[in-house]
Parts: sequence; C-alpha cells; structure tokens
Amino acid sequence: MDMESIKAFFASLTLERLAPALLVLAVGLLAAKALIKLFEKLLARSKIDKTIHGFLRAAFKILLYSIVVLMILGALNVDTSSLIAILSVTSLAVSLAVQGALSNVAGGIMILTTHPFHVGDWVELGGTAGTIDAIGMSYTTLVTADQKKIFVPNSDLSASRIVNYTMAGRRRVDLTFTASYDDAVEAVKAALLKAAVLPQVHADPPPFVAVSRYGDHAIEYVLRVWTAAADYWDVYYGVTENVKICFDEAGITMTYPHLNVHMESKS
Repeated sequence: MDMESIKAFFASLTLERLAPALLVLAVGLLAAKALIKLFEKLLARSKIDKTIHGFLRAAFKILLYSIVVLMILGALNVDTSSLIAILSVTSLAVSLAVQGALSNVAGGIMILTTHPFHVGDWVELGGTAGTIDAIGMSYTTLVTADQKKIFVPNSDLSASRIVNYTMAGRRRVDLTFTASYDDAVEAVKAALLKAAVLPQVHADPPPFVAVSRYGDHAIEYVLRVWTAAADYWDVYYGVTENVKICFDEAGITMTYPHLNVHMESKS
C-alpha cells in the first residue's frame, strides 16, 4: 500500500463508513474485557502453575485485541490480506531475532507444565546442586549450599538431566569411614551404628553398615541412613561428628595414610 492509496483511503472516510467500525470497536472491546475476566477466573481455578499465569494472560490479550483490529479493518472495507502478510514476515523476523529468548520461554513453559521440580526442592542441574529459589519464564534461580545464586536458562534445563532429591520426601545419606586392621570388624560396625543414632534418622529402613573395601592401610566401611530430605545435611554432619566420638569411646583407631619403614642394622 503506497502513499497515494493511504491518502485516498483517509479521504474516502465518511460517517457512514466510520459508524460500523466504531460499533465493532465498542463491541469488540467490551467482549474482549469480558473474555479476559472469564479467562482469568478459569486460570485461578485451574491447576496450571501460577508462574505461567502472567504469560498466558498476556498472550490471550494480544490474540483478542488482534482479532478486534482485524474486524475493525474489515468493517472499513480494508483489504487485510497484505497486512496479514506483512505481519507474518515481521513476526518471523522478530522470532529469529529473539530465538534464544523464545527458547527459554518454551523451556519455562515445559518446566511449569511437567513439574520436574518446585520452589524449595533440592535438585542437581547440570552438575550443580542447590535449592530452587524461583522459576521464571526465562530463567530458573538456584541457590547453592554456600548461598550462591545461579540463574540457569530454561532452555538448558529442558534439555539436561534433572535430579530431584526432594520429590520422594526422603534421602539416603551415604558415608564412608576407615578403621585399623587391628580393630574387630563387629566392634567398628557397632560404633558406626551408635554414631547414627539421631532423632532425624529414620528407623525404617534401619541404618546399614558393612565392610566396603580392604585398603592398603585400613579397612573401609560404608554407613547408610535414611532421613527426610530437609534434614539431609544435619544428619550428614551430625553422624560424621558422632563417629569420631564413638570411635574414641570404643578405642577404635581412625586411620590415615602412612608408611612403615623398617631399618636393619648390619654389623
């Protein structure tokens, strides 16, 4: 559409042509507002994650108002085929320019609809472990144990392996300790089980301890206990501290790498 066509269009506008368009505008806006309110009520009642509500609301508004604009142009007898073609080309150009951002949004929608994790869950994402602090449309915020905030693009999350330690409600704490060959195996196992006696440790399944390996300087034992996901680190550090106390009480030697040197005298 050139400038002459535009001038001719505005010159041809009369009250008879504007009246239907204004009527369509008024009815269209009222209908759009009513549909938006209805859509918001449906969103509030739905099970869709609240984080995605804003995105869906904005997309629905854009769709409705675009339809109203096309109806107004139709009432003015404007050929909308060329306008739609221009909008399609423009949309394609914009999509290519913001391809990365759109990938993050698509990843965010996938996360919010499949629910691989929720805010507050302890997860491992791409080798980094931490607590989910926020789930946005473009980024998911992860807070590590040392209080670092990591912003992970949702497009990366949707394509990576996600380990959720909280979803099952409980976690197993695996600890490894060593004791001298001179200490009786049963005595060491008893001391480790005693060290695992904490209020947060689950009785079912009960704590498990066994010999896992015979090393060069010591016997290696594995201790496994179950606890609530939220109590994992309290149990981890609590049992680790108790082991030294229980070993000292039982007279068990907690070994460390060492080298024995034997010297012979020659006369």
